[in-house]
This record gives sequence, structure tokens and C-alpha cells, in this order.
Amino acid sequence: MPLYCKTMRILPVPALLLLLSSCGPEPKPTPPAKQTETPKPADESRRFPQDNLVETTVVAKELLGKPFMPGGTLAHYRKGSREFDMFVGKLPSPTDAALLLLDWKKALTGAKLIPSFGGYFGMDGKRPVFVFPKGNWIAGVAGLPEKEADLQARGLASRLD
Repeated sequence: MPLYCKTMRILPVPALLLLLSSCGPEPKPTPPAKQTETPKPADESRRFPQDNLVETTVVAKELLGKPFMPGGTLAHYRKGSREFDMFVGKLPSPTDAALLLLDWKKALTGAKLIPSFGGYFGMDGKRPVFVFPKGNWIAGVAGLPEKEADLQARGLASRLD
């Protein structure tokens, strides 16, 4: 039977204990999720033409120094006194590759659409870059004028599945 103290109702002790027992200690905060490291990209050296190839390097992230680029494989070429690079990065889907191409369009000065490839040619600082998507891949050629880059890109594109 409840007791009354002036206008306030006081619950009997068992009811009060039941009410208080339903209140537990504050829940422990969940530990922050461990940051999962992005796995190192696969070595895709076999994708590059072998003529004039000097070396290939697997880059963990930010291929060609671009913060929007994933990791991938970079191939360095030397033909006489001319040096250039080719690169490939594999993405989860063709849509991801197409969206990444838009980042390249913004990053390149004077980006020009190359309709036959669905890619862009432009300047990255003082260096010409031709970049294109192919399926899940983002690939390109850096350091060559447009016509030569197009020719090299065709050879590279034929090696991407």
C-alpha cells in the first residue's frame, strides 16, 4: 500500500526496488572499430608492353601522387632520350572506374575528351597525361604527346580484361 507524504506518493519498498533494479549500470562504450588497412594492390606488371620497359612498381595508394587514385602498378619506360610511364589500377566496378575518370578530368588542365577511348588527355602540371577506364580498370600513359600516348594506350588497353 503506497504511503503519501503531503502531495507526493511514496512507493512501497519492494516496488521501489523493482523499479530501481530495472536501471542497470551505464552501458560500456563500444571500442572504436579497428581501421582495416587497404590490402596492397596486386602486381599487374604482366599487363604492360615489354618493349623499352625499365621497371614496374606496385604503389599502395595514390597512384601518380593523386589523392583520389587507388593503388596500382606503375611502369616506367625509356626509348632513346624519351621517358614515360604507364599505370593501371583495378577498382571494384566499372562504375567506380568511370567516376574516377571524372576526378581526372578535374585534375587535368585543358582536359580533352578522346571519344574513341572514353578517356581524357590533358596536362598534369607540365606533364601530359592520357587516362581512360576499361571495365574495372583505370589506366593511362603519362609523359607522351597525345598521338604517341594514344598508340601506347591501345597496347595497354588490349592487355586489360
